Amino acid sequence: MIKLIYQRALSCLNFATHCRTGAWIHTSQCGLSAQAVQFTQQCTSFEELPKSEFDSYAYAALIQDCIQNGDPTLGMQLHCEILKRGGCLDLFASNVLLNMYVKSDLFSHANKLFEEIPERNTISFVTLIQGLSESERFVDALDLFVRLHSEGHEFNPFVFTTILKLLVRMGWTELGCNIHACIYKLGLDCNAFVGTALIDTYSICGHVDIARHVFDGIICKDMVSWTGMVACYAENGYFEEAIELFYQMRVIGFKPNNFTFASVLKACLGLGALIAGRSVHGFVLKSHYEVDHFVGLALLDLYTRSGEVADAHGVFAEMPKGNVIPWSFMIARYAQRDQCEEALDMFHQMRQALVVPNQFTYASVLQACATKEALDLGKQIHCNVIKVGLELNVFVSNALMDVYAKCGMIENSVKLFDESPDRNDVTWNTMIVGYVHLGDGEKVLSLFSSMLRYQVQATEVTYSSALRACASMTALGSGLQIHSLTVKTIYDKDIVVCNAIIDMYAKCGSIKDARLVFDKLNQRDEVSWNAMISGYSKHGLALEAIKIFEMMQKTSCKPNKLTFVGVLSACSNAGFLDRGQAYFNCMMQDYGIQPCIEHYTCMVWLLGRSGHLNKAVKLIEEIPYEPSVMVWRALLGACVVHNNVELGRLSAERVLQMEPQDEATHVLLSNIYATARRWENVASVRKNMKKKGVKKEPGLSWIENQGAVHFFTVGDTSHPDMKLINGMLEWLNMKTWNAGYVPNCDAVLLDVEDAEKEQLLWVHSERLALAFGLIRTPSGSPIRIIKNLRICIDCHAAMKLISKVVKRAIVVRDINRFHHFQDGVCSCGDYW
Repeated sequence: MIKLIYQRALSCLNFATHCRTGAWIHTSQCGLSAQAVQFTQQCTSFEELPKSEFDSYAYAALIQDCIQNGDPTLGMQLHCEILKRGGCLDLFASNVLLNMYVKSDLFSHANKLFEEIPERNTISFVTLIQGLSESERFVDALDLFVRLHSEGHEFNPFVFTTILKLLVRMGWTELGCNIHACIYKLGLDCNAFVGTALIDTYSICGHVDIARHVFDGIICKDMVSWTGMVACYAENGYFEEAIELFYQMRVIGFKPNNFTFASVLKACLGLGALIAGRSVHGFVLKSHYEVDHFVGLALLDLYTRSGEVADAHGVFAEMPKGNVIPWSFMIARYAQRDQCEEALDMFHQMRQALVVPNQFTYASVLQACATKEALDLGKQIHCNVIKVGLELNVFVSNALMDVYAKCGMIENSVKLFDESPDRNDVTWNTMIVGYVHLGDGEKVLSLFSSMLRYQVQATEVTYSSALRACASMTALGSGLQIHSLTVKTIYDKDIVVCNAIIDMYAKCGSIKDARLVFDKLNQRDEVSWNAMISGYSKHGLALEAIKIFEMMQKTSCKPNKLTFVGVLSACSNAGFLDRGQAYFNCMMQDYGIQPCIEHYTCMVWLLGRSGHLNKAVKLIEEIPYEPSVMVWRALLGACVVHNNVELGRLSAERVLQMEPQDEATHVLLSNIYATARRWENVASVRKNMKKKGVKKEPGLSWIENQGAVHFFTVGDTSHPDMKLINGMLEWLNMKTWNAGYVPNCDAVLLDVEDAEKEQLLWVHSERLALAFGLIRTPSGSPIRIIKNLRICIDCHAAMKLISKVVKRAIVVRDINRFHHFQDGVCSCGDYW
């Protein structure tokens, strides 16, 4: 918009300068009179110029011709000739010569000439200010504006449009209010040129109401003024107002131009008004703007974002094919919509059309490669990028990092990251997200700290990724710190970040904090509801999960597949058989969601855990596709709970057919035989494991204290605080015996005497971690323990009694869920 104003202002500036004398008649292209054109054609060399007297008029015409032809060398030769003849150019010709140097970016000559002009006028200043602004020498341009004011030159509309454009380019649009005050005092606020420049300035600031006030104050509104206001509305999200103003403009009789059409199409897209957009497209065709660059891109944006690919192709077919931008636009839109094959096909067509890609083309096609994990193609494009010298471009480099990270070659991403001379927030985020996908939480947090240390502004992607890393590591301390950082920024209100905070607290065992964040959300999306439902489910709080689901049903957010995974998981964790079956049926009947393998897995576990093993087997037979390993593992787990040896053996066989090296299945099968005291079968399973090279994962528990993580294995004696830990265990053993503790020796699946089993129970890894926590953490604070396996039934009973004895909350996260022990009760209700 401001570019259009500038072009119009410059055209009028040429007209004003040429009208210095009555002999000049403005022409449509170069501002030369017919007499001047004829004169320049006749003068083929400087020697042919009249020698009897110095003719500034003739020299101005020749200099103007140099400007039009883009020939500064000839212009400088002409300047030398002028100096030889005494250099007596009048002010008008001097300004034309100044304009020639400015247009040629010869600012040292322009400044020298400017200082030598004996009687500069406003046009002299405006010419040089415009040139300095276009060359991004903003400080020099601003200093010159101050000189214009201090030397007492006239402030006309061209001065104000130039300074407003300068402020926009500098990003100092807020100062437009000060300029507006000056404009108002001089009575120029009703001028169409100045008013339109003010509208553009206020548009960039987001002050739409003030822009409209300026628009209403313009007495003789022209097409550019109307277009400026339509663009202001469209750029600031006032889509209905933009379309309404466009309609008023048409009623008055103004014909829209390419900028008008581009803005109103953006408004149609913002409203999702595809039909209105098609109507505007029809008007575009009648006005013959369909091949215009700006209008074409706006139409492509409308149709691609609306999913109308055929219409987008139709528009693209009408656009000139020699320009890289439409090609890049289509490739980018396909890549953003995960239509990777179409993006890559469009890139191949572009190369066949001999159109040279730019950095944005490469960035978009690499995005498609990353989504597809097409490593070979990504490498080929990387080679091509190196050939054209774009490997250090920040957009291309970031896209390459993403390709390698998503294809599992993070070392290549690190190399590109280290070599990148111009890192931005996307560069850091690409690496952080890459390590999140790899599950390397420690590296994520290290990069996050480095990013802050280098004072790179973190974004919602940064915070949400760092919080995901904390959730995966159950690093509550780090998660709390990152949450505190978001509170100091605008991102504590961002829905993506808030969802990550909820998930982090839930997965780190602090479900109450997760609920506090959830309750404070101004708006909730499906992810917010799913995170809370899943969180409650993992904590064994099925009733709370169901309440959240019922709250969700009363909102505009519709449950999706993940919602029902959370709800069915909550029901299976609590043994709510009737509710679980009702929700399973409701999912299909009321919401039209076809069950996926996760839904069937939840139902098999719910039926099997509730003792309905035959119904669980029948449901597996009804699955319309091949049951996965997860389904058979769920049935195997239920068989372990109910000691159904034969069905457990069959389930284990099914799992091992699909995953022969599955360690957990071997262990569960061994446990079934051990519980049934079939020691020969136990020995056979262990022999089979040894033959296959399958090793049982050792039981491991860990606890965080003052930023350090302490690990414990079964019977561990390596910890430096082992004497204190053993002393605490003896004290706990005595206290729990007095409180009614009776050891459950069935939890030790070894063929040894009960006395030895009782001793082994007290050196389980979770009890060692608990003893350490009681020693080293502040009195009264909750103790949080993570375990890589399922907590055994005896440790579960002991933890309940210990929480009552020591009067402290104990949170244990095992491989399946959280257990909150407090006052002798567990949140799971002894059903896990």
